[in-house]
Amino acid sequence: MFPSACIEWLFKDDAPDFADRIRAAKAAGLEAVEFHLWDDKPIEDIRVALEETGVTLTSFCVGPRRSLVDPAQHEEFLAAVKATLETAKLLGRPPLVIASGFTREGVSLEEQRAEAVKALRQAATLAEEAGVVLVLEPLNTIVSHPGMFLSSTTLALDIIEEVGSPNLRLLYDVFHSNVMDEDMEAVLKGRIHLVQHVQFADNPGRNEPGTGTIDWSQTVSKLRALGYDGAIGLEYQPTMPTIESIAKVRAATGL
Repeated sequence: MFPSACIEWLFKDDAPDFADRIRAAKAAGLEAVEFHLWDDKPIEDIRVALEETGVTLTSFCVGPRRSLVDPAQHEEFLAAVKATLETAKLLGRPPLVIASGFTREGVSLEEQRAEAVKALRQAATLAEEAGVVLVLEPLNTIVSHPGMFLSSTTLALDIIEEVGSPNLRLLYDVFHSNVMDEDMEAVLKGRIHLVQHVQFADNPGRNEPGTGTIDWSQTVSKLRALGYDGAIGLEYQPTMPTIESIAKVRAATGL
């Protein structure tokens, strides 16, 4: 496993210019970065900085965000996927993050799940053609995203299995899962091969690991035992200067 700095928040004070955060991450000894939405970012500057530093981009989000569970938004969702895939081709074809959208009141879970599967099958076909992996992210509904349809890791994995594409995988965010009181080992056991990316933030606060109640040594050990060996996105809001924050993360996690 290796750390990937979320430059949406990390290095923000050190490098107001977004692309310079990639250079700052490299100078801090990191070989990977990620960020959130792309359509408000200087894509060509990012491409140049990645090429210049050799840093790997490990994820960014499909945008603009649209609902998977509302068929009225599927056309716009697929248009967003197509546009984001074209951007991904310029930036090393990193995994692209998708969230579900909000629960539709008065519509059964089964119908909403079926709509999500339908939309994701079409999106996965586009991703297969582009050579890019899409990653579906469950988000907590208790603290950060009230009303979000997909908050369960188990349901997300069930949907991924139903879609049945090698280009659709899971983004497992330890913070969101912990807020939802999931047992990480239980929900990922036997299905770690479906996990493309993992993100870390402590709970409470969504700050750097080592500032909350999550046992990070145990978390890392369990992920290794399950068989995960990919990127660990440091997707948290730092409470201290970035270099100090990353040192605290390394001490807490051993990464």
